[in-house]
Amino acid sequence: MKIRHVRAIAVFGVAVVALTGARGSHGGSCSGGSSHGSSSSSSGGTSGGSHDNDTTTSGGSTGSLTGGGSSAHKAERDVRIDECKLDASGKNLTAKITVTNNDSLTYDYDVSMQFKGDLGESVDLAIAKVDNLKVAAGASETSVATTPYTGSGDGSEYKKCEVISASRTAA
Repeated sequence: MKIRHVRAIAVFGVAVVALTGARGSHGGSCSGGSSHGSSSSSSGGTSGGSHDNDTTTSGGSTGSLTGGGSSAHKAERDVRIDECKLDASGKNLTAKITVTNNDSLTYDYDVSMQFKGDLGESVDLAIAKVDNLKVAAGASETSVATTPYTGSGDGSEYKKCEVISASRTAA
């Protein structure tokens, strides 16, 4: 193999690592049972499984990002997904979240969650929001983001939920 081919392969490999390794995942997936598998890696975590009316998600959204970062990234780091599920009535998709404010100021948080299917699976857009969740300095607050379930089944097409945006403003 010629040197230029080796260099081209090396550059391609670095580019792939840079593009895929820099992304964080702020999501949880629907799974049976009640274990809470928070991830401590820098990319957060998700776990696979099936979804029905009685299952909840487990997964982490509290990846540890390094550096100062923007305010949005700081807000996203503060959000942990505790569970995602179709509520008992079968009418609403719900995402229970915990927001932990490790800063020295009180903040109002706005968080948007998206419910998703498996990769490549087409599902109706389902976004739930929590607005103006006040979290005191050094404290945690729990809230539930809810959106109507517009499907005709049992909600099993939604396999996970994830934070798509989070912001905080000083209260």
